[in-house]
Amino acid sequence: MFNIVLVEPEIPQNTGNIARTCAATGCRLHLVRPLGFEVSDKYLKRAGLDYWHFVDIAYYDGIEEVFAAYPQARFYFFSTKAARTHSDVRYREGDFLVFGKETAGLPEPLLAEHYGQCVRIPMRGDIRSLNLANSVAVAVYEAWRQCGYADARLEGRLRGDGR
Repeated sequence: MFNIVLVEPEIPQNTGNIARTCAATGCRLHLVRPLGFEVSDKYLKRAGLDYWHFVDIAYYDGIEEVFAAYPQARFYFFSTKAARTHSDVRYREGDFLVFGKETAGLPEPLLAEHYGQCVRIPMRGDIRSLNLANSVAVAVYEAWRQCGYADARLEGRLRGDGR
């Protein structure tokens, strides 16, 4: 489906929630070190609940390793500093959606180098940014919607008795 790249994530609960979103949508999770937590962190595990076995996770020592591993891939860099909104992009399966750490976002040199592929999620007023896990969910579901929710189970689970 899509590839979610977290560059130096700091908060285990966010990464756990993102892993759960990846499990629900079929996305692959790419974690770029240094991580602000241990992979065995109980908060990370708790936030991902019992979905970890559904998540394909890869680890890298720098964003350059991700680029080298996928030289033909399309990358989109999420930043509050971008001019274009995330919904202006026409996503394709296999695209990489890249997010920075919670306290600082993506590094300025990376954004400058890839400015044409930078996108933002619109917000009102003087709000600095959305929570990282929420940003990933907004981005993934927009990209997946554009691809017709490929491989999704679209039928509901409700029975006639409301359960």
